[in-house]
Amino acid sequence: MAERRYDPQEIEPRWQAVWADERTWEVANESAADGVAAPRAGFQGVGGFMQPGGLEQNSYVLEMLPYPSGEPHVGHLKNYAVGDTVAHFRRRRGERVLHPMGYDAFGLPAENNAIKTGIHPRDATQASIDSYRRQFRRWGISIDWSREFGTQEPSYYRWTQWIFLRLYERGLAYRKQAAVKWCPKDQTVLANEQVDTEGRCERCGSLVEIRQLEQWFFRITDYAERLLSDLDGIDWPEHVKTMQRNWIGRSEGAEVTFRCEELGIDYPVFTTRPDTLFGATFFVMAPEHPDVLRLAEGTEHERQVRDYVNHAITESGEERGDLDKPKTGVALGRTVVNPVNGERIPMYVADYVLMEYGTGAIMAVPAHDERDYAFARAFGLPIRRVIEGTDPDADEQGLPYSGEGTLVNSAPEFDGLDSRTALAEIVAWLDRGGKGHASVNYRLRDWLVSRQRYWGCPIPILYCERCGIVPVPEDELPVELPEIEDYTPKGRSPLAAAEDWVNTSCPTCEGPARRETDTMDTFVDSSWYFLRYCDANNDRAAWDQAALREWMPVDQYIGGVEHAILHLMYARFFCKALSDMELLEVQEPFSSLFTQGMITRDGAKMSSSRGNVVAPSSIVERFGADTARCYVLFIGPPDQDADWSDEGVEGVHRFLGRLWRLSAEVAELAGPPGEGSPAAADAQGPDLELLRKAHWAIDKVTGDLRRFAFNTAIAAVMELLNECRRLRDAAGTETLRFALASAASVLFPFAPHTCADAYELLTGTRVWEQPWPEADEALLERDVYELVCQVNGKLRDRVQVAAGTSAEELKQRCRVAPNVRAHVDGREIVKEIVVPGKLVNLVVR
Repeated sequence: MAERRYDPQEIEPRWQAVWADERTWEVANESAADGVAAPRAGFQGVGGFMQPGGLEQNSYVLEMLPYPSGEPHVGHLKNYAVGDTVAHFRRRRGERVLHPMGYDAFGLPAENNAIKTGIHPRDATQASIDSYRRQFRRWGISIDWSREFGTQEPSYYRWTQWIFLRLYERGLAYRKQAAVKWCPKDQTVLANEQVDTEGRCERCGSLVEIRQLEQWFFRITDYAERLLSDLDGIDWPEHVKTMQRNWIGRSEGAEVTFRCEELGIDYPVFTTRPDTLFGATFFVMAPEHPDVLRLAEGTEHERQVRDYVNHAITESGEERGDLDKPKTGVALGRTVVNPVNGERIPMYVADYVLMEYGTGAIMAVPAHDERDYAFARAFGLPIRRVIEGTDPDADEQGLPYSGEGTLVNSAPEFDGLDSRTALAEIVAWLDRGGKGHASVNYRLRDWLVSRQRYWGCPIPILYCERCGIVPVPEDELPVELPEIEDYTPKGRSPLAAAEDWVNTSCPTCEGPARRETDTMDTFVDSSWYFLRYCDANNDRAAWDQAALREWMPVDQYIGGVEHAILHLMYARFFCKALSDMELLEVQEPFSSLFTQGMITRDGAKMSSSRGNVVAPSSIVERFGADTARCYVLFIGPPDQDADWSDEGVEGVHRFLGRLWRLSAEVAELAGPPGEGSPAAADAQGPDLELLRKAHWAIDKVTGDLRRFAFNTAIAAVMELLNECRRLRDAAGTETLRFALASAASVLFPFAPHTCADAYELLTGTRVWEQPWPEADEALLERDVYELVCQVNGKLRDRVQVAAGTSAEELKQRCRVAPNVRAHVDGREIVKEIVVPGKLVNLVVR
């Protein structure tokens, strides 16, 4: 019989056409509120079968939606291969699976591309979306395409604007001044990535400055405690929860007021060590603090302060927080009064203070803080010990001392108290005098959502001289982006140039009004998209409550750990806020989270500059989508980074080819399939051996899929296939058919095209319509097993032994095995190594 050729370029498009024509992966809302087509006649739910009793459990499987730019890379392939594997497994286990797709399509890259090429961001984005869709279909990802959308579509961002208005009504959206990076030549606000390492604008090379502009914020800090405490109730990787806890950064201490009497301004400071207040000898503000430039204005330090601030913003938080970095700063020419002793202390701006912590200003206690100490030494400032540690005779060489101890050099009523007692009493004293109070501080800051950009969701706000800030009426949503020719900001947002669009009338007084010309941070778009999927075609509302009850929360969310903080935090905030408004019944969006590792090449992150990028399209074209999908999941544990290997790709391709060819050969030899699987009770010899291996593989893959151990699941199928090939001439045809069909069945989530074809050849049925196979427990329990007998690590014999045989008996059985005796007789056995259930190794000399 001539060997048949495995041709994924023929097999894969054929099955993709079947799934597309039959809308196989679409799932209807039982509430039928969103206009999604009702189930077709005879359709018993996604997967083609129901659980016993006709009941199905809903399951929402979702990968983080992609930003469409250029073409998908291998990171996308791995992300969606993981998600698709989970979706297929759950369907086959009897669940109604929602597995949708969309595109996070607003953003700066498309706008920058428009500036360079003249191609409208809308057109460039749509071209990328079309490319992504083609590739996702070519990969065979089982998407419900009836729910597809892009966040740049007015039918989507209409509801983004609607959510903004709900947050505004609730007092969770507000406007205030905030620092931005400003290019003085281009007269434009710059994103972080548009500033080079020397603090210059990447477009024109000008030194970047700090400016204060009116910006819109979301009051996420109102939810800090809930965002922190609710982490305990979700099934997320512990390292991701730790990252969120650290970002929220809860600290207990006191808020203390320092007054600048020259200007009549009070500056609150948060400290976890109010017991050290008497040791404060200077006061430091972060370069981004909104009052820094105002404080220096009119003093001899004004120019120096401005230059220092503009330089400091070019450094990362990590650089500025480095303990070993030499301390720099500039005097502000002002003083504040220490509220505990009335002492006037000088004010400085220094880059080691971050706006992200506390209030962006600190009381500096150099005797008891390492960075304050280094700054005081650099600037010749006083250092006053106010806490004595375990060695009261220690001189200044023992400073800085950051531990607890006994108060000294403070005030008579506090000196001699231990730190903890003094802390409580000093806070109470401050509180009585209106100079401070106990406080809980969070590192988390309110979310700045304004962007001085064109390609984003317009903010639905009007400004009227008579009425002030006026929300756009709901019946006028969406506020659509106007067509403009120049996307480059010139001292204002690009939208400000669209005068016909900006100038409008106030819906309250009918007088003249102007539209808000900033657009929203693109993280706003991705903070609720998972809700829209539940009711994607609803043109009357963002969602129907019944649809959300049906699907939310997301059962399994999949994406990169790089989104552990911003995206995941913002999505959690949205759900809590919408729940408080009774627009949503769940507090947490994602019940379970899986973060996949990165794929590197030659040990380095793939990038065009390194020339080490692997394009999935080239792999699919040469080897097929199933090879690409299997390889990225076989390369290593999916939650860990793994290095790409061309040889590994070829190995997976050979494996799939062997599975398909042997399945085709057995199907041709065996003829039409019989009913059911071979009876274990009648099997013996090679048939029993192969049946046991098939049921072992079913059990192994099932457990591995539940644990996301995809690489070992694929390895188990490889092992089963090897056994099929070894026993192909010894086992019966029906046993071979069963074993190969089992292999195709459990490998289907990883390689759906190849396995659909092999399974249909073997059984005449569609694998995705079949329940997930169950392992026969009786075949998993082995009464006997084959003991490997080694001498000096080399295989010499095999013997059958009973399960549960003791180690001493195993040694004896090995010693008397004929081929072992031939290599042991006349030699001394110096060591006997027993691996129960597997082997005995005799070490001889």
